[in-house]
Amino acid sequence: MSAPSGGPGRDAPARLADVLRAFSGHASPRLLAASVAAALGAKLVLGAWSPWDAAAAAALLAWWPIHEWLIHVFVLHHRPRRIAGRTLDFETARLHRAHHRDPWRPELVFIPIHVFAAVPFTFAAAWLAPAAARPAALTALLVYYALSLHYEWVHFLAHTRYRPRTRAYRRLWRNHRLHHFKNERYWYGVTRLRGDRLLGTAPDAEATPTSPTCRSLGFDTGPGAAF
Repeated sequence: MSAPSGGPGRDAPARLADVLRAFSGHASPRLLAASVAAALGAKLVLGAWSPWDAAAAAALLAWWPIHEWLIHVFVLHHRPRRIAGRTLDFETARLHRAHHRDPWRPELVFIPIHVFAAVPFTFAAAWLAPAAARPAALTALLVYYALSLHYEWVHFLAHTRYRPRTRAYRRLWRNHRLHHFKNERYWYGVTRLRGDRLLGTAPDAEATPTSPTCRSLGFDTGPGAAF
């Protein structure tokens, strides 16, 4: 699905080499690549390969579509709530609303940097796990960071002028653009789409009405907007 008017500007990367260069210049992919390298290095130093490593990887791969769906629905699309006279809102949700308003702004595409504050603690928890569980915990971290890096790549790709050549990536590219430009209530998966199928958010695109709130997510975005 092509973007409507107001799509990528002339400076948006259109060749795969340009997309890769632009992607690697952002902090989130660099931090995730470093996390993958650190987890892999720790696993290679520790060794102790066993069937539990395969089980940890398989479990994460099976869980990932649901993981993407839950985060997208309940964190990224979280709506501010008034509690005891105060507004409860999340920075990540605010940034995601800005991303929907301006889907071609590169810095809004990536995982917010403050999310990475938990990375050192996660490594520490894995390293301090009981000796028997530590090797599989490091494998789980390695797979999780690799899947997260792939998520960033697919998401960034969908917000460029480059159209993927492989069938699998064209499907992901189109699916995410449907979420942004067809109806924001569906197509929450980015790299794995089974979560949408399982949870009822993968309708027939041709039969789905175009939402007038894809960009605003139902919020007033004018000068007097509350959020």
